[in-house]
Amino acid sequence: MKKIESFTVNHIKLKKGVYVSRIDHYGAETLTTFDIRMKLPNSEMLENGSIHTLEHLIATFVRNDDEFKSSIAYFGPMGCLTGMYLIVNGAYTSKQILPLLIRAFEFVSTFEGEIPGASEIECGNYKLHNLEGAKQEALAYLDVLKNATDENLNYPE
Repeated sequence: MKKIESFTVNHIKLKKGVYVSRIDHYGAETLTTFDIRMKLPNSEMLENGSIHTLEHLIATFVRNDDEFKSSIAYFGPMGCLTGMYLIVNGAYTSKQILPLLIRAFEFVSTFEGEIPGASEIECGNYKLHNLEGAKQEALAYLDVLKNATDENLNYPE
């Protein structure tokens, strides 16, 4: 089998950041997949409850964002627990998506109240949430987003 593109990225050199993972074309539609890398590969990972809460809060936020709500196709966790994927309808760069991500992670960092979609009726693992952990992860990642340089926005060679 042909190796998929994400497995060709040098994870040894990969830093925390936001990367265009792929751009796909389906007829007239273009989808951009972002690698939202919150942890250093093979040395750090997100805790399950925190990543689950981040997923619920950020997916809800981006699907309600005035600028992007009609363009969001998907937001969810990576299997390796080092970040998230965001799929957006349209061709975007990492720099163009930064303001949305900053708004989303700021929202999580100060969130108080009930986690959206976190009831037994709405979620397949509703007890697996960690709001305080999600807020701490959001604050840490905001520092990356707000200070992003080219090495945080473009995959390493």
